[in-house]
Amino acid sequence: MFTGIVKELGIIKGIARKGLSIEITVQSCLAKGLKPGDSVSINGVCLTATETKDGEFRVDAVAETLGKTTFGNLGVREKVNLEPALASGQPMGGHIVNGHVDGVGIIRSRIQKGNSVIFEFSLPSEVRGLSKYIVDKGPVAVDGISLTVVEAKTYAFTVSVIPFTIENTTLGFKKVGEKVNIEVDIIAKYAEKAGSRNL
Repeated sequence: MFTGIVKELGIIKGIARKGLSIEITVQSCLAKGLKPGDSVSINGVCLTATETKDGEFRVDAVAETLGKTTFGNLGVREKVNLEPALASGQPMGGHIVNGHVDGVGIIRSRIQKGNSVIFEFSLPSEVRGLSKYIVDKGPVAVDGISLTVVEAKTYAFTVSVIPFTIENTTLGFKKVGEKVNIEVDIIAKYAEKAGSRNL
């Protein structure tokens, strides 16, 4: 489990094709705290470290991951949001994030407003069903970043991002039109399922 609090911006050092999967090598200070088998979130995608050494770690992304996330467009030297799995007893600063991406959204607009930046993300037709889980003031994870929804619109939503998050995550250099991984609130999904059982 993760909390959506990004710990570091890692750098993609290598991408190797392995059949229908890819092996990704990430340069990161977090590598020294990882061991093979540990979970790590990369841009909101929960993956398993397969090897760690010399300030780098490797993960495998299978075809399902490549098809359901932005990972199919990753490039060498690209910066990515990193978060190790939450350890027992650690404070939970964001919200419950599973690292299981629900779909890919698109940055519709990016507007500076005072010290913060207002992002609007649209949900393409294939993932528009996610909009029912996104509500005003509710949580959402964008590329693994825990954010609070300002306004839930029809098939889109806005968030207000503080300077610290802009400076320390990939949102600092994301542009209009770029794709992002979206994970909606798991509690909203459970609430929906529980409600449907009572009908």
